[in-house]
Amino acid sequence: MSRELSFNLFEMNTVGHISQGLWRTAGNTRESYTELDFWQAEAKLAEAGLFDTVFLADVLGAYDGYRGGPETALREAVQIPNNDPLLVIPAMAAATTHLGFVATFSTTYEPPFTFARRASTLDHLTRGRFGWNIVTSYLPSAARNFGLADELSHEQRYQRAHEYLDVLYKLWEGSWEDDAVVRDRDGGVYTDPTKVHPIDHEGEYFRVSGPHLSEPSPQRTPVLFQAGSSPTGRAFAGKHAEIVFVGGASVRDFAASITDIHRRAEEFGRGTDAVRTLGSAVLIAGKTHEDAERKAEEFERLSSAEGYLAYAGGGSGIDLAAYPRDTLVSDIIAAVASTKDRSTMSRYAPGATVGDALREVTRFDGGPFFALGTGEEIADSIENWVAETGIDGFNLRQFVTPGTLEDFIEYVVPVLQKRGLYRTSYDTGTLRERFFESGTARLPDSHPGAAFRHLVG
Repeated sequence: MSRELSFNLFEMNTVGHISQGLWRTAGNTRESYTELDFWQAEAKLAEAGLFDTVFLADVLGAYDGYRGGPETALREAVQIPNNDPLLVIPAMAAATTHLGFVATFSTTYEPPFTFARRASTLDHLTRGRFGWNIVTSYLPSAARNFGLADELSHEQRYQRAHEYLDVLYKLWEGSWEDDAVVRDRDGGVYTDPTKVHPIDHEGEYFRVSGPHLSEPSPQRTPVLFQAGSSPTGRAFAGKHAEIVFVGGASVRDFAASITDIHRRAEEFGRGTDAVRTLGSAVLIAGKTHEDAERKAEEFERLSSAEGYLAYAGGGSGIDLAAYPRDTLVSDIIAAVASTKDRSTMSRYAPGATVGDALREVTRFDGGPFFALGTGEEIADSIENWVAETGIDGFNLRQFVTPGTLEDFIEYVVPVLQKRGLYRTSYDTGTLRERFFESGTARLPDSHPGAAFRHLVG
């Protein structure tokens, strides 16, 4: 049976996101990322294409793990320069009516009280179209930017994240009762003070008295996205996440991860249908197959191997260029400190060498969700991926802005619509209602965050 899929435009407030070197491509407008017109034009196009969201990634440090410093990342525009993802959302919201917006924000370095107000503000300004991509951050340079000598351990970051979410749930869900805002003009009372409560949180990482400074927004808690792929990350997703951005080296990996995430949600009493899953789709569409191949050839010609290596080295904290090409990747993984992000390296097959890893990391056509060709050919691939994994949708990777999105809307969307896999119009409602069902603007009662509605007042 066909079902409508979710499609989200994968973005970042930067020149070069994950298609390294392609900012140089003819017709690419990435250099205008500092202008409001850029973001508003992109949002209008995504809404015309009936996308669910613009999904904004973010990092808080430079990719300086390659060749001993940030020079390669700076030269190649590997996610630097970059700007705050939260601040472009109001501009895009003002230019659209239905499109949702997801921003990445880390639980590791900034306190939850200030983020709670920012998120509520964005949920108000977008009229309930805001989602938060929860990350714990992974760049060693990010830790140094916030006064730490090195990253917190993987386990510490997730322990902090769990408490961070508890604080936010108390602020968003519990601090203000549903009928606290009365707006009584005659009586001169805007808010009933007996229905606004401190949260008086005291934990291992945070002490927050409250109350929350913002009145309840349409969703209260924004839609919760998360992208952790480690066992700890999947356990976190099973408890908190509503939408999980899944990773994997093969279709089989994705299928196993999706099954595991649903199982973990069930263990937390949320039900197997409580979580939607997304993957990264690398799609090159053309009017003909030959047209798509010509685009791919141009992308390959302009792709920067140095840029991809800087991206891989910064993410894992492992400089591949520092090892002989015949070194086993497994030996490198075994030797790195526990604070390093091993997940970036662990995707390589047993027996893979540094030479293999270098070839793999510089390919843009790798990964299980890569397709090239006409709209029909790409739609066939998408249908197969969904059938084999049970995935709910995809984040569309961009090669050229706005060309990649334009091609997808022109060639692929009409085919998916004919097959019943893509919406033909937007329904009204909040972002949470779009991913789930009408009448579910707030967290469901089965979500652990809902329990905090009863802990204050």
